[in-house]
Amino acid sequence: MTETRATREEQVLERIDRARQRKARVREEHITMAHGAGGKATQTLIEAVFLDAFRNPLLEPLEDGAVFGAGGARLAFTTDSYVVSPLFFPGGDIGDLAVNGTVNDLAVCGARPLYLSAGFVLEEGFPVEDLRRISASMARAAAAAEVSIVTGDTKVVQRGKADGCYITTAGVGLLEGEVHFGVAHARPGDAVLVSGPIGEHGVTIMLARGELDIEADVTSDTAPLNGLVTVLRAAVGGGGGGGVRCLRDATRGGVATILNEIARASGVAVVVEEDAVPVRPAVRGACELLGIDPLYVACEGRMVAVVDGDAAGSALAALRSHPLGAGAAIVGRVQDDPPGLVLLKTAFGGTRIVDVLVGDPLPRIC
Repeated sequence: MTETRATREEQVLERIDRARQRKARVREEHITMAHGAGGKATQTLIEAVFLDAFRNPLLEPLEDGAVFGAGGARLAFTTDSYVVSPLFFPGGDIGDLAVNGTVNDLAVCGARPLYLSAGFVLEEGFPVEDLRRISASMARAAAAAEVSIVTGDTKVVQRGKADGCYITTAGVGLLEGEVHFGVAHARPGDAVLVSGPIGEHGVTIMLARGELDIEADVTSDTAPLNGLVTVLRAAVGGGGGGGVRCLRDATRGGVATILNEIARASGVAVVVEEDAVPVRPAVRGACELLGIDPLYVACEGRMVAVVDGDAAGSALAALRSHPLGAGAAIVGRVQDDPPGLVLLKTAFGGTRIVDVLVGDPLPRIC
């Protein structure tokens, strides 16, 4: 019986590996909402269309930002667009979301964020007072993250051709010292940490739309992570032989998608303990009612860190010493087999594969 079960597991793993080795191809004739959800459809679109068209050594790693040298300095550069609905939600709005998201993408590259750009697409009829409110929120967020918004652009489209306000931010940051973070750097024996309870932003946005008869005391976790990254690096080092292997902020697709990217890029297995993953009761309850796994729900102020296993305790203590990392936890370990997969040890004693998000359970969350 045991041999038969092992054989079946091997066959399943072989099928998964073959499927992942196939060349990415967009099968749909038109873009769907799933292409923006951060899961399989998004990855396929990026690899089959954008990477195929723009392929170059800086883009190919598909990190949260490009890292390159210029004038003797090492810089990180990133860009992101924000189309969240509603524009204002408990704990934040599209303005601070746009600033924090770009700051965080630079921070998890190991860079000190410096300067941002901000591009606005406004719909005819959008209230000027709402635009003032969004701009003020962006200014506060930039001050908190110690960055400056130094350039931008504004476009206005006809009524009905947008959704009030879209924002695109780009940012540049400076890498100081030997910093070489990346999803391909995880090694067997490493520890996996999250910086706090997960899923709060995605659940907040869903409930704020008022489409569901669910009430919960949940607010978005949107926040700048650059200070938290600095504390972590100071405690355990990062890159160039340091203790930090990889950092990613868990936005679209949630923690599960980030872990899959790490497992695939590094050729390792990531084993997560379900009971160790921090989820606030209100978020867990809302996810149960919606039929959604919190591991797939977006965060906007949480990061996943992979560190040397020997540095796990120091990393956890460092994260918990910072206000944004008070709820940090070690949630799993990296092992060598089965390569490319994320496994979840459930609270019931079983083990299941955690694949990349399929579909679009929470559209327009960032």
